[in-house]
Amino acid sequence: MRHDADGVWRVATYDTGRAALRAGGTVQAGLGIETVEKLPASVRRPVLYRDGPEHREHRRQTARYFTPRRVSEHYRDLMIRVADQQLARLRQAGSAQLSDLSFALAAEVTAGVIGLTESRPGLLRRLERFFPDTFEEPSYTSLRGLRFMLLRNTAWLGLYFGDVRPAVRARRRARRDDLLSHLLDEGCTAGEILGECVTFAAAGMITTREFVNVAAWHLFGDDALREEYLTANEAGRHAVLHEILRLEPVVSALHRRTTAALDLPDGDGATVTVPAGSLVEIRVDDANLDTDAFGAAPERVCPARGADGHVPGPGLSFGDGPHKCPGAAVAIQETDIFLTRLFALPGLRTRGEPTVRVKESLGSYEVRGLVVTVDPDPDQGPDQGQAEV
Repeated sequence: MRHDADGVWRVATYDTGRAALRAGGTVQAGLGIETVEKLPASVRRPVLYRDGPEHREHRRQTARYFTPRRVSEHYRDLMIRVADQQLARLRQAGSAQLSDLSFALAAEVTAGVIGLTESRPGLLRRLERFFPDTFEEPSYTSLRGLRFMLLRNTAWLGLYFGDVRPAVRARRRARRDDLLSHLLDEGCTAGEILGECVTFAAAGMITTREFVNVAAWHLFGDDALREEYLTANEAGRHAVLHEILRLEPVVSALHRRTTAALDLPDGDGATVTVPAGSLVEIRVDDANLDTDAFGAAPERVCPARGADGHVPGPGLSFGDGPHKCPGAAVAIQETDIFLTRLFALPGLRTRGEPTVRVKESLGSYEVRGLVVTVDPDPDQGPDQGQAEV
């Protein structure tokens, strides 16, 4: 752990990073929280930006929507249907951008989990307009800032009228067993539900899209790993995906701000005290390569890692502690369902080399240009598989 000249305490080991994420006396930082803090005190913050007892109670009450058992029992059919629909589009066209297929998959699955099931056509277009490249906002005194504000407000209104309001109206008439109904029962306004839905959209749609892309890229490029994945049972396939995610965390840096002095382990029994009011950056990408936690050659994909006593699973890629990603089981299951079906298609191959862009503000990546090609389906009519999300 080090205290850099910019005043940020940076953590690069697994045990220290996990301790920082689990510790009390910290609050969420980064991820646009500065903008959220400008909201009136009467407006309830999305769960991502809350901490303390209120946050813990919300997570306790909503945990049942994201358990592995519920994900398997309630969402598997949805995932299969959406995956098959997207792969039907691929077979009809013969080739497609994998990022387009994975975004449609992640968007519809996340919408189903949240309860956005009455959306008007065009959800993908509305989402693509909504999410900017960074969370930083330009000055509103500039022409660029005014344009940003106009486009941002238009995107908010598009999601509200196209997706949130129809779902809220349906559940005011009759509650359902979903997250949106729970938010209504808690007394959330439609505007507050919109904020929650946008937060879940970023967490469930944007990150899963990128993970599907990078996991497929690994499998295309490693014959032995692909064979291991395709011949394994579900638990074995999930172990492969967890290892890929450990090496390729979609969000490589997590931030917390201390509200009290925080003692963190720093190896060999040493302890470092981080003062109150400090910004702590947990470098997930570095922590997931910690040899003390993951053993020798941590940069290699080894699905059996953990059998020798080292830490199994995706490391800190889903976070840890109170803000650990609730949708981890959703992301892994939908990725597995999609990839097993994708790699079963006749004549599957890639064309060209993808490009990777890093979003510095989030410590995340975008994989684009990974074109997948298959043998066309001669039995498919010209209009099949074209339903708009």
